[in-house]
Amino acid sequence: MTQTFEKNYFADRVLLVTGATQGIGRETALSAARHGATVVLLARSVKGLEKVYDEIVNEGLPEPLAIPLDLLKATDDEFNTLAFQIKQAVGRLDGIVHCASHFYASSPLVDQRIDEWMNQYRINTVAPFALTRACLPLLKVAPDASVVFVGETHGQHPGAFWGAFGASKAGLNYLMQVAANEWDVFPQLRVNLLVPGPVNSPQRTRTHPGEAKSERGDLADLMPHMLYWSGAASKGRSGEIIKLDLRPAT
Repeated sequence: MTQTFEKNYFADRVLLVTGATQGIGRETALSAARHGATVVLLARSVKGLEKVYDEIVNEGLPEPLAIPLDLLKATDDEFNTLAFQIKQAVGRLDGIVHCASHFYASSPLVDQRIDEWMNQYRINTVAPFALTRACLPLLKVAPDASVVFVGETHGQHPGAFWGAFGASKAGLNYLMQVAANEWDVFPQLRVNLLVPGPVNSPQRTRTHPGEAKSERGDLADLMPHMLYWSGAASKGRSGEIIKLDLRPAT
């Protein structure tokens, strides 16, 4: 995608980004802020949130809202409280980008344990559902709102040794399509799944430790796609699975 966006592309919009302290989440939060968004930063690490918060403020960008939350342990009440905090602090919500992700280890099914499956499903599938459900009243009253689930290649193409992680990411496909079908009565509200492919992120380093950085796409090249799907440019498009391959041409 060669599309560029004006610096005020997200002006007067509030965007919630999960996993905002590293990798795709951090880059998305910074990029959205640089295009005028008031970003709600969500992650487990308070120190990590403070660092990204300071980066945004030090660039003279709209002051973000930082909320620490452990998606592995969060309850319905805590997700509801989060939505209330957003409403009280900034008054609205125009979009969510679900970047938070948990990968345990690639291993054969015979070696995988119940807690590995439960924890990865909890963060990769259940938390995005619960957070979106809690924030839905805010999204429904926004003039134009977008929810983006960040998928993963193994959720699209099952492969050996990716059991729990791939299955939990495949669950996002189903969740997104159910939401798109239910929300078709709200023309101002859309939901899509973006699969970045191999990009330079901490999770990719863990899943593919022997892979050279030159074999992956750059996070900077992913950002135009993130801006498009989480912002006004994608209005009218919902229920889509967008698969990217940003690796350098060989």
